[in-house]
Amino acid sequence: MAPVKLSDTEVEARLDTLPDWSRPGEEIQRTYRFKDFVEAMAFVAKVADRAEAVQHHPDILIRWNRVTLSLSTHDCGGISEKDFAFARDADAMAAGR
Repeated sequence: MAPVKLSDTEVEARLDTLPDWSRPGEEIQRTYRFKDFVEAMAFVAKVADRAEAVQHHPDILIRWNRVTLSLSTHDCGGISEKDFAFARDADAMAAGR
């Protein structure tokens, strides 16, 4: 079953549960900060493994100890529940869980 694009109201309600995430357009986004480049890259490796496992791939921007993830669901042309599920997974990975 194809993912369903969430309404603006649904997106905002879900963002309320993920306070470190924002909506800079038709995506949700968060920047993580780590001790150094090596920690940042270890996080990126975890994100890559998870993305492959769930077949949902974020855009990733790396700047030394900062990693920005941007999520949208191309199959539905916007933001879907898949993006919020991956955001929760990424937060857990960043927290070391």
